[in-house]
Amino acid sequence: MMDPMPALHDLDALQVAAQYAAGALSPTEFARACLDRIAACEPILNAMYRVDADGALAAARASEARWRAKQPLSPLDGVPVTIKENIYTKGDPAPIGTAANADAAPQPEDAPSSARLREAGCVILGKTTMPDFGMLSSGLSSLHGITRNPWDRSRNTSGSSSGAGAAAAAGYAPLHVGTDIGGSVRLPAAWNGIFTLKPSNGRVPVDPPFLGRVAGPMTRTVADSALLLSVITEPDWRDHMNLPPHAIDWNVAPRDPRGLKIGLHLDAGCGMPVEAETKAAIEAAAKLFADAGAVVTPVPAFMTGEMLNLQDIFWRARSWNDFAALSPEKQARVLPFIAKWCHGGADLSGRDVIRGVNNYMAIRAAAVKAIQPFDFILSPTSPVPTFPAEWEMPSNSVERAMDHIGFTMPYNMSEQPASSINCGYTSDGKPIGLQIAGHRFDDDGVMRLSLWFERARAPQKPWPTPPK
Repeated sequence: MMDPMPALHDLDALQVAAQYAAGALSPTEFARACLDRIAACEPILNAMYRVDADGALAAARASEARWRAKQPLSPLDGVPVTIKENIYTKGDPAPIGTAANADAAPQPEDAPSSARLREAGCVILGKTTMPDFGMLSSGLSSLHGITRNPWDRSRNTSGSSSGAGAAAAAGYAPLHVGTDIGGSVRLPAAWNGIFTLKPSNGRVPVDPPFLGRVAGPMTRTVADSALLLSVITEPDWRDHMNLPPHAIDWNVAPRDPRGLKIGLHLDAGCGMPVEAETKAAIEAAAKLFADAGAVVTPVPAFMTGEMLNLQDIFWRARSWNDFAALSPEKQARVLPFIAKWCHGGADLSGRDVIRGVNNYMAIRAAAVKAIQPFDFILSPTSPVPTFPAEWEMPSNSVERAMDHIGFTMPYNMSEQPASSINCGYTSDGKPIGLQIAGHRFDDDGVMRLSLWFERARAPQKPWPTPPK
């Protein structure tokens, strides 16, 4: 029996581009299907900050003309994409998820990723939601309200790329771009059952750059992320951490695990313990690699509770500086959880901040050292599955705000690439994410191994249609 034809909005970017080239589908037709999907789901999910239907359709019509003339700007010409709110797009405000900035002025120019997408002819549908200042692993925002998980709207999307994660799972578009400073593309990927790559720092230019901050693709498939990376990795002078141009073949072919040395990391050494169903799913994934000929060896914990706490202090100090600069009226509009968390940085000394900086370097050294005996490291993306939509963090505690990022955050500090890919489900249907981390600059290797796993894993549940 043949599989049923997917709904138009469920087509992936490769399928869409092939149909454009064959003249079987027009960019305008597909853009309308995506906009219709957004209109149907937004009352339920609340994943979009701004939808630019007029701009998207104008871009689609222009793309349609180029395809008819057989002069597309790129393989992604006419393919719809969403962009996280904090990645600037010309003419759109960027309030960074908080009601304190509800009056933010329109941005004067595109950020690097936005600029590259326009140059490639992509159809930008709009901007996705994020929590206050990007400092929550949650879909909760004082400006946007609650962004809900398409698999179960009583559950959390995670964050800070909350809207992008929900939009990808719900089929708003094939392509989405998020940002990550401690897990902000990987955690939403894990809890929404999609794929992402946190690239090596500097691989995808960002503006403004900051320690550990990257932009990355968020898609349903590894191949679509590779296609998106082929565009957004183009260099941009505005990112002073931008890596030199490097020829990476983003036409992803799977990496055979045979003979690879792979570490299995199940104890972060800090924060929340790994929940039983999550651990079982990660161990089952590791067995697939071992059965294919990889040498899988346990990785000892390389983080400590003090390391996690000092990183929390470092971020609080940075965020307090921003929070304290707001007027009292604007401070009152910030999500109370975030306001309280920021106040934890109010009385820190210069010595405390330097300890945080030194800790950043210690985490960096520990993560790089941990991977040296291996080609790649497997771990849970998160120690726990998704949690109630109304909670700010999996712990629901300001004092334990970062307890869930022990597996993800070290790779931001070390600048190593790390993907998240769905590897199973809890007994009640919550997606579980497998993190695959590689050596610094080996983005291509992580992508290829992720593709192998995507093809080797058990059949996936159908995408939620409509969201529950």
